Amino acid sequence: MSKVTVVGAGNVGATCANVLALNEVANEVVLLDVKEGVAEGKAMDIMQTAQLIGFDTVVTGTTNDYAQTANSDVVVITSGIPRKPGMTREELIGVNAGIVKSVAGNILKYSPNAIIVVISNPMDTMTYLSLKSLGLPKNRIIGMGGALDSSRFKYFLSQKLGANANEVEGIVIGGHGDTTMIPLARLATYKGIPVSEFLSKEEIDEVVKSTMVGGATLTGLLGTSAWMAPGAAGSFVVEAILRDQKKIVTSCVLLEGEYGQNDIAIGVPVVLGKNGVEKIIELKLNAEEKALFEKSAEAVRSTNAALYEIKAL
Repeated sequence: MSKVTVVGAGNVGATCANVLALNEVANEVVLLDVKEGVAEGKAMDIMQTAQLIGFDTVVTGTTNDYAQTANSDVVVITSGIPRKPGMTREELIGVNAGIVKSVAGNILKYSPNAIIVVISNPMDTMTYLSLKSLGLPKNRIIGMGGALDSSRFKYFLSQKLGANANEVEGIVIGGHGDTTMIPLARLATYKGIPVSEFLSKEEIDEVVKSTMVGGATLTGLLGTSAWMAPGAAGSFVVEAILRDQKKIVTSCVLLEGEYGQNDIAIGVPVVLGKNGVEKIIELKLNAEEKALFEKSAEAVRSTNAALYEIKAL
């Protein structure tokens, strides 16, 4: 028997719970939210599709009752607020840091052995906060961003190639942000063949730029942040863990010397399995990629510094 809790029943959290149920990743999924009735209503809505679609996962919802989350194997944290007009970066981080710390602490009271997947933004900094404040082994706290960014990269590659996205491989490393992510075009392939065999440098550069503003593009089209791909990416990470798939997935994890970095949580390829992060894969980056990674790490550290300014750490 396996159990997953998704904290935050907004668009991303509810989509994550829905995909977990549709794919029967866990026997039980619990949605938790602070707003009265929202988690219960969305769980009921999901369950009313069970007989139509044919899944056996049981989805329940609760309003802030962490006892209902007891003995979860994996917990996905999506809760937090988006940045509002006039709000400073420090104010956003301050509010979300308080939410994430409270959520993670309450979860561990009832599920002390859970692996935590962080989606809340700013994702790299919230992952770092969780790692520093909870004192858990680093393999048990994972930021989801790289899985989403890599999926978007593969989508834009497939569009440019006119190919099936499932036959395209590509990864994005670095921070989870428009200016900090690094789509590794040099390593991207179509059926094992470098995409440079099919696309010009200009076309590849266009794909990279589209990937980096992928989230902003959707926000512009939708008028709000995307939720289907982020929710599915969260489920993808959970599935790799619960089913011990040993998949290589770009994830935000704590580095201790890898890639020349220390004391930072940032996106790099890792092997995900039943223990969470089972191995960090250190790619041989070229000089340009190394410089981009250094710049990305500096930007993430700058954001992390706000945690100390507001005394969240």
